[in-house]
Amino acid sequence: MNGRDRDAEGRARSARPRDGLGRPLAYGEAGVERQPEGVVRTPAETVEQAQRLLDTGMPFHAHEVFEDAWKSGPATEAALWRALAQLAVGLTHAARGNAVGGARLLRRGAAALAGAGDGDGDGAEGTAGGGAPYGIDVPGLVRWARELAGRVEAGAAVDAAAEAPRLGPPRGRPEPL
Repeated sequence: MNGRDRDAEGRARSARPRDGLGRPLAYGEAGVERQPEGVVRTPAETVEQAQRLLDTGMPFHAHEVFEDAWKSGPATEAALWRALAQLAVGLTHAARGNAVGGARLLRRGAAALAGAGDGDGDGAEGTAGGGAPYGIDVPGLVRWARELAGRVEAGAAVDAAAEAPRLGPPRGRPEPL
């Protein structure tokens, strides 16, 4: 038997603490509590929880919330939640200083949200595009991700909390009735 950390089901899972961007810390260091996996939330709860995490500079953890929705929700909504998870991971990589990975994931998530897909043939093209599912500002997120990807590629340093997107309509603008 090797010395790898395992979860209750015996799957390999690191028990090392993590920082707010999901980077592993040394055993014994104080870290940020991980998001529990496999939580089934309503779409509104998913958006609210992810927004709270994004606002506090924890996009890695927001990605885990989106991943739960992607894996536990209806197949017809998987592309939406997967695209949002890609945006959160893109922001995570950008904030960690990984410009190439950050920009790539931001653009991939933006393309999936815009309905153009990323050309990988996975069938997700067009599923999440158009409208405002669950009050999510899809056009605003697409603009945000593409603009941030360009700045990241140009060498901009990224603060995850300062760059956190608004998932819904911009603050101060009421939602349409």
